[in-house]
Amino acid sequence: MVSVYAVLGPHPRVTTTGAHQVGIDFGGHRGLVREIGGRAERHDAPPGSVYVTGVSPITWLEVRDPTEALEIYPDRALIGSAEVRPSFAVRDGVVFAVASRLRRAHLAPGTLTDIEASTLAHLLVRHLLRRYGTGTGTGPRSAGELSPGSVDVVAEYTRAHLAGEITLDALAAAVNLSPYHFARSFRATTGMTPHAFVTEHRLMVARDRLLRDDASVPGIAVSVGFSNISHFRRLFRRRYGLTPAELRGTSAARA
Repeated sequence: MVSVYAVLGPHPRVTTTGAHQVGIDFGGHRGLVREIGGRAERHDAPPGSVYVTGVSPITWLEVRDPTEALEIYPDRALIGSAEVRPSFAVRDGVVFAVASRLRRAHLAPGTLTDIEASTLAHLLVRHLLRRYGTGTGTGPRSAGELSPGSVDVVAEYTRAHLAGEITLDALAAAVNLSPYHFARSFRATTGMTPHAFVTEHRLMVARDRLLRDDASVPGIAVSVGFSNISHFRRLFRRRYGLTPAELRGTSAARA
C-alpha cells in the first residue's frame, strides 16, 4: 500500500489522480471540475468526500479551493483479479478512518509501525471489495467487525451532532450495540477508536470553516464541539502543524 498526502492552494493547472486508488478530500471543494473518459462534470464536494477510481484515472480541470487530500494505492496483490466500482464524492466512514490514520503518519513520520500499516492495508482492501467490488468472493466480515453500513451511521450521527456532546453510549445506541461491544467492534472495523474518529471529524470541519468562514476562531471551535478553546488550539496545531490563526494567515497569503 502506498499513500500520497498533499496540501495545495487553488490551482488552475490540470492534475490527475491515478487509476486503482481510493482517495479522500479532507478540505472539501465547491465548483470542482473533473473529467473521466473524456466527459467533464462540475460538482461540490463536502469535507471528507471519497473517490474510488477503478481502472480509469480522474483528471481535475479546475480546482478553485485549497486542497488537503490523501490518495491510497492498495497493494494489487491483496486485491487480486477483482475490480472495484468507480465512485465519486461519496461518504465512507471506513475510508475516512484509515485515511485519517495515514495522514497522521505523513504529518508525524515514524508514528505508524509496520504491523499497523499492514493491518490497515488488509482492512482497507477487505472494505473496498465488500463495498465497491464488482464480482463475487469478497467474503464475510471478520468476527468482531461491525455490520456493513454501521460505520457510516456513526459518521452521520457525528456530523449531525458535531456542535454538541457526543458520547460513547450515544454512538453505540445509534447502531444498537452495547458501549463495550461497540468500542471493540468499531476499532476492529476502522483501525481507530470512536473518540479519535469523532475528533478527526471535528478538526476536519473546523479547518474547512477556518478557510471559508469569517467567524472567529473561538466561534468555529464551539461550532464543532470544542468548549475549551485552548484545547482546540493545541489539538489543531498537533494535527496540522499550524495554529488556527496561522492557517488563516497562510491561506490569505496564497490568495
